[in-house]
Amino acid sequence: MISGGNFHAEPVALACDAMANAIAEVGAIAERRIAMLIDSNVSRLPPFLTPNAGLNSGFMILHVTAASLASENKTYAHPASVDSLPTSANQEDHVSMATFAARRLQPMITNVTRILAIEWLAAAQGIEFLRPLQSSPALESAHAMLRAFSPAMMTDRSLASDIEAAASQIGGGQLGAIFRGRPDMPTLWVPA
Repeated sequence: MISGGNFHAEPVALACDAMANAIAEVGAIAERRIAMLIDSNVSRLPPFLTPNAGLNSGFMILHVTAASLASENKTYAHPASVDSLPTSANQEDHVSMATFAARRLQPMITNVTRILAIEWLAAAQGIEFLRPLQSSPALESAHAMLRAFSPAMMTDRSLASDIEAAASQIGGGQLGAIFRGRPDMPTLWVPA
């Protein structure tokens, strides 16, 4: 019997590698926005988004967390399709690594969701320092949604549960629902 199947998964691996690069870039870009928000020379907001920088760390550690998650995604983004180990006594002389290429995408998405949650927390904190000014109705709605479970941080406290709650709102589509269907807001990144 001669097998006539085409079982090589290289097309899947290549597509997953492209998705991994895109996911890593979304996280890297969000991390840079967080960095700009906490840098008072760029944002013109209080250093580290705290009224008492030095006494409080503010969002410094959250930025470190976002940078760590973005760096982890850079490692994950290494193309799986370029790595091959022959298997099955060299019957499989070129292995596409498509399984790993696909399997690493979910941890990357989880990392990016947490980076975006940190960005949302930082942006909301920045808005606190600009009051009584108001933003757009959609952004004020996003701010109010966040403040329903995460109060402004004027002195240091753990924000781990705030990050997880914000990530849940992002991953579940609740934040995206605020912006969906608005012609004045970009919707490319909003979860469906």
